[in-house]
Amino acid sequence: SFFAFTPAVMSSTALLLNILVAGVGLVSFVRAGHFSLRMALPFILLSIPAAFVGGLATIPDRFYFLFLAIVLLFTSYRLGFDSTSSDQRGLKHLSRLWAIVLGGGIGVVSGVIGVGGGIFLSPLLILMNVASTKQTAALSALFILVNSIAGLAGRAARGVIETGDLFPLAVVAFVGGLVGSYAGANKFSSVLLRRLLAVVLLIAAVKLIIQFAAS
Repeated sequence: SFFAFTPAVMSSTALLLNILVAGVGLVSFVRAGHFSLRMALPFILLSIPAAFVGGLATIPDRFYFLFLAIVLLFTSYRLGFDSTSSDQRGLKHLSRLWAIVLGGGIGVVSGVIGVGGGIFLSPLLILMNVASTKQTAALSALFILVNSIAGLAGRAARGVIETGDLFPLAVVAFVGGLVGSYAGANKFSSVLLRRLLAVVLLIAAVKLIIQFAAS
């Protein structure tokens, strides 16, 4: 969005890069022992068909972008200024039903706007205190992977997949995914991961505000 790619190219390319990077990240966090399939399954159960349906949908963008930017700004603030990790507080239990509903809702949104959904799921899991920071990263990697595939399938069904010159982006995204996921799974502290996530959310919010102003 910063470099004036068309929405069709931007969303399709983002989903393809999500599949690549989230796949790399998932492998790193599984190898480091942070992944729980039992925890992940309820979140992805409804999210996959929901992301496919979202990928079929077309909605007005402008005020949705503004609302989403406000949510992301608030979440970024909460994550960035809370130095106590969920690992230190003790985790709460989230029922399977609520996990399924939450995953389905995020799946629809991710399919509509062309993202994997991890940018919504990660802060929610951390702020709700139902998973440690590294468990959240592992679960979100799987969530992004499966929902990006489903969202891309929905776009394919509409015939709107456009990627432009994807190869250079794929190469640098793959290298960045290798470095980042290794550091996140094995080197970085939970508090540092929370603050990095806050920065990512802030960048996303600024991007959405720019899209709102330009629309």
